[in-house]
Amino acid sequence: MAPPAAIRWFAVVSALMLCHLITTSTAIYCDEDDCYDLLGVTQSANSSEIKKAYYKLSLKHHPDKNPDPESKKLFVKVANAYEILKDEATREQYDYAIAHPEEVFYNTARYYQAYYGHKTDPRAVLVGLLLILSAFQYLNQWTRYNQAVDMVKKTPAYKNRLRALELERSGGTTNKKKSNKQMNKKVGEDLGNELELQIKGAEQPSMWDLLVVRFILLPYTIGKLLLWCGCWFWRYKVKQAPYSWDDASYLTQRSLNAPLDAWRNLDDSRKEDLIHKRLWEKSNLENYLAEMRKESKRRR
Repeated sequence: MAPPAAIRWFAVVSALMLCHLITTSTAIYCDEDDCYDLLGVTQSANSSEIKKAYYKLSLKHHPDKNPDPESKKLFVKVANAYEILKDEATREQYDYAIAHPEEVFYNTARYYQAYYGHKTDPRAVLVGLLLILSAFQYLNQWTRYNQAVDMVKKTPAYKNRLRALELERSGGTTNKKKSNKQMNKKVGEDLGNELELQIKGAEQPSMWDLLVVRFILLPYTIGKLLLWCGCWFWRYKVKQAPYSWDDASYLTQRSLNAPLDAWRNLDDSRKEDLIHKRLWEKSNLENYLAEMRKESKRRR
């Protein structure tokens, strides 16, 4: 059992700490002073009375009119008190801290949230974030495209096409002079422009694919999707019409879980064969997958 002296000492320390915390609950606003007392108004004063009291004190203690150092300190305190009481939100927080001084941590959290919290418009933050992400997205796409072009230029097929184009431009003869190097550079640039339409999986970046553009067009995209779903339901569920080529292609690609780029790169004959199998029907898909597994085992 603890001796009585230790118990009394612990009680005194606890009381002092509690008093300190209660004082801190309101001191974070106007230090040890009362914000209302600094302005010379009561807690029930309205915004007009607070404003008049501040102007009166600011004229009296402004450093330009009163060079006294103590008056300058008082002017800073008065200005701080006015900043707290002129705003309805911070005044309400201060009044709550006065009425509930025991809620130290809650009052402190509300104070720092009001004065040091994030005050930027969330919409501006969202737009800025989308712009930054879109810039990185655009830069990444250009990097991938340039890397793909550099790899293609190193292939024998590209070099053969370059020689053929050079022969075509020169009329079937090649010039061995140094000036021909400039011609080769021009031919290489022309052929590179042609390759822009031939590289698969690393196309040139498009503004329409950027996140910020897609976000702006999101209402239009949602409306278009809803309209497409409505037309699909009416055409194929209500009227029981046969699937068009594009819709059958979409169903086949989705049934196979094939990436869109991979599906687009398939030969037209291969696409037509898969579409005719009607793989969006469960039984046909199961039979097709079973055939593919058998073919894979046979090749092994």
